[in-house]
Amino acid sequence: MMLFQTRIYLSLLLLGAWLPSIPAAARSPEPRLTVRQQAVSQVRRRTKVTSQTLFDDFNYLNSKQLARHGWIIRTAAGWPGVPGAMWGNSGVSFPADPGQRGNRLLRMTSSTDGTGPNTHQTQICHQRKYLEGTYAARVRFVDVPTDGPTGDQLVESFYTISPLKAPMDPDYSELDFEYLPNGGWGSVGPTLFTTSWRTFSPEPNWKKDNIFNTSNGSIAGWHTLVTQVSDGKVKYFIDGKSLAEHGGQYYPRSLMSINFNLWFVKDQTVKSTLVRHYQEDIDWVFHEAKKILGPEEVEAKVASLRRRGIRFWDTVSAPVPALISPCDY
Repeated sequence: MMLFQTRIYLSLLLLGAWLPSIPAAARSPEPRLTVRQQAVSQVRRRTKVTSQTLFDDFNYLNSKQLARHGWIIRTAAGWPGVPGAMWGNSGVSFPADPGQRGNRLLRMTSSTDGTGPNTHQTQICHQRKYLEGTYAARVRFVDVPTDGPTGDQLVESFYTISPLKAPMDPDYSELDFEYLPNGGWGSVGPTLFTTSWRTFSPEPNWKKDNIFNTSNGSIAGWHTLVTQVSDGKVKYFIDGKSLAEHGGQYYPRSLMSINFNLWFVKDQTVKSTLVRHYQEDIDWVFHEAKKILGPEEVEAKVASLRRRGIRFWDTVSAPVPALISPCDY
């Protein structure tokens, strides 16, 4: 009896050792993944991203691909800019990056002849689900149009914003990088504004409550912009250089969307009927929620994502139900 039990035991051991070598076709079938599921699974194993992160390389061919990743191209008329100006898809394109093979850019193109009907302005917005953490983008500012006369006062921007529910809304939040290559808002010559908003009342009863810093001189070309939002402080950086620190009543209170826009200052275009086009290019945008990263850390994370071949990543949680992102201001 003992000998029989021993033989059974040895047989089971041998069977256990042999099972892993059974051909895959003979095993119980596993659920098949679609090509998309396999790609997502591979990316997740490769990146091991556990933080709440948004990264978009803007490596698209058309605006439909952009929309699939939560971006809205503004079409709603209205403030800011030239009264009667049009906002629309025509101002968004995705040219190849002449400085980096295989890379594409998101280009915003806005144009004007000084009149409302012939003014086209451009804005893109992401979902409204962002508050504390680190924001960054690599953008190319310009001082002159691609054609026509120069001198228009225009605004080239990267910013976060929440809707204004009513004039002087106490929950309003907005954090801005705004470059005015031809001055404006009391500045003369190229000026970069870094502004944190408490609230405002729109025209015709214009009133604002904000705090801002300015940097004078041309910054035409590529720059990395970083905004840090944490512990009651908002800090702004350009290419690793500290520009401003705001806090107190100007600290954001509401979930915001991430935005870029390119628009003309009301009544401040040059006196010419010739149409001129201005462009602002965006290479990438990045956000990490609830974590403060220095400019060098942001650059390193973006470089790492690109090395891994990741073009888009979004693990930033959104409220349920999702908030409306109107993309009209």
